[in-house]
Amino acid sequence: MIEKNKKAISVLNELKELYPDAKCELNYSNNFELLVATILSAQSTDKKVNEITTKLFKDYNAPEDFMTLTHEELQNKIKKIGLYRNKAKHIKAMSEILVKDFSGDVPCEFKDLISLPGVGRKTANVVLSNGFGVPAIAVDTHVFRVANRIGLASSEKVEE
Repeated sequence: MIEKNKKAISVLNELKELYPDAKCELNYSNNFELLVATILSAQSTDKKVNEITTKLFKDYNAPEDFMTLTHEELQNKIKKIGLYRNKAKHIKAMSEILVKDFSGDVPCEFKDLISLPGVGRKTANVVLSNGFGVPAIAVDTHVFRVANRIGLASSEKVEE
């Protein structure tokens, strides 16, 4: 375990040196907007997501706002993004759960985030690191598998 931590710290230090100004490229003004933008970014470019969210977030920037939209209305607002039907379904359901179970706030715990529709490990880590300042790295499944093979990650489901 100690050896794995040393490797991880070494890799993180090297990444900080190589990319000192690394930051999230998505435009957002609150944690809910960050969560929505990150869900929309799956299999899409940040540039396209920012085009859509610039218009979307002018009128809808809280879970309660998204609850006023029908599924079809939300689909129409995001349909220039791939997988827009499922993303609209997830965002609507996620908004309802946030209002019902989290008083409308985006949770700051990994386990709570991944319990939301449309939120997996990568999205949760984006929100934790950029929205809450929690040290987390968002990687896709392939990077996670490689990190596991070289001893930088655990194959178990780790709840950060």
